[in-house]
Amino acid sequence: MTNVVYDRAHDLARALSASPEYRQYEEVRKKLEAHQENFKLLQDFRMKQLEIQQAQLMGQNVDARMKQLEQMYQILTHNPVINEFLQVEMRFSRMMMDVQKIIGQAVGFNFDLPEGEK
Repeated sequence: MTNVVYDRAHDLARALSASPEYRQYEEVRKKLEAHQENFKLLQDFRMKQLEIQQAQLMGQNVDARMKQLEQMYQILTHNPVINEFLQVEMRFSRMMMDVQKIIGQAVGFNFDLPEGEK
């Protein structure tokens, strides 16, 4: 019986990798990576995001850094290559979250936060 679950997981993986959302994500990701300057800008942004998240977990005040991160995001979204990547990445991520939620609901695992914590 366990093999059936793994077989279905592999089927799902193949379906995801064949989806238009994933294909578009891969195409746009390659375009982003071809522009090293844009790729580096996005990497720097994500590193700053991670640093802020870690600081928040440690109870540090991150208001000033959040404002700086928001300004950086505004600049990035004006870059057509980066903006396209972020949009396509969001669509693919949303699909992945939906799939995770469907599976979680099927086995009784609730991914939603209790009211007031969203």
